[in-house]
Amino acid sequence: MAGIVFLTTVHPRNDTRIFFKEARSLAGRFPGEVLLMVADGHGHDAGESGTVAVRDLGSLEGGRIRRALLGPRRAWSAIRRINPVVVHFHDPELIPLGIALKLSGCRVIYDVHEDVPRQILSKDWLPALIRRPVAAAMGAVEFSAARVFDAVVAATPSIAKRFPAAKTVTIQNYPILRELEAAVPVPYAERPLHFVYPGVIAAIRGAEEMIRAVHLLGDLAGVKLELAGGINPSDYASTLRALPGWESVVYHGEVARAGVARMLGTARAGLVVHHPVPNEVEAQPIKLYEYMSEGLPVIASDFPLLREIVEGCGCGLLVDPMDPRAIANAMRWILDHPLEAERMGERGREAVERSCSWDQEAAKLVELYLKVYAK
Repeated sequence: MAGIVFLTTVHPRNDTRIFFKEARSLAGRFPGEVLLMVADGHGHDAGESGTVAVRDLGSLEGGRIRRALLGPRRAWSAIRRINPVVVHFHDPELIPLGIALKLSGCRVIYDVHEDVPRQILSKDWLPALIRRPVAAAMGAVEFSAARVFDAVVAATPSIAKRFPAAKTVTIQNYPILRELEAAVPVPYAERPLHFVYPGVIAAIRGAEEMIRAVHLLGDLAGVKLELAGGINPSDYASTLRALPGWESVVYHGEVARAGVARMLGTARAGLVVHHPVPNEVEAQPIKLYEYMSEGLPVIASDFPLLREIVEGCGCGLLVDPMDPRAIANAMRWILDHPLEAERMGERGREAVERSCSWDQEAAKLVELYLKVYAK
């Protein structure tokens, strides 16, 4: 019997926040099993006893409209058969389903990963004229729905401010300590001249600027940019491959966590040069903390929040993310000052171990579930 269902029709089954952090932190702590319900077409996975099982709703390929219409219908049928105590969902398009599940007797938690209204303001597929009205309407829908749900889990303090304080808990996407430790550590001074970025590879995440930056380091033999993750949209790959600098890119495609650990453990610095669009300026990218947790200096966008984090512990360099030359200059500084760069990485690791690890967030999640179960 499922006690808790984590539901997403958008995120992959191996999503770090949903599966590895939240679901695994609750497995075995409450009556019934913890079940992750996804829609990827890869089939069910019973998992091992006391861990997280996966239930597949089937592929929802065919566009946003098909996913938004078909996903909730399949999820409703599957959840009503299981009849769990709690449904913890992660996609804003599932808000109507969440309300229906609450009215049917389930306890419902909405997990908000992104500032959705700000995200809408950057959606190129929406006509510019209607973005602000749509964003405002979405904000009103989220706030009103939150009053119906049992709780809201916000990924950042800025997101939490948009929801009723009495129902909202901020559970930040901090790294799991030692999760990404390399199996065979490479001393910093002996590492190849590689820079890394594991994550969604998209224009808004600085993909072109990173590639152009590594091209500007062409006078340095052996400099490489390692990229891992899906390219979004998929046809954007042809644009990237045509850029000067692609010859210095090592593209790994989608990689498991062990692959990410290898990348971080053999690199000189990690890049997080997202563009200055509304949803990114106040974001706290998990990759920033993952770089820090593994003692890797960071090169990050010079946004107020990231400046506070990076300058606060002295763990890296800040750049204009729209300027490939500024990014290249920061990369060159890292290579020219290996002792200082290594110390930056050490300070980042110390900061994470001191106050930015998943352990403290997991404790907050368990405390929230104790209150929800007590209702």
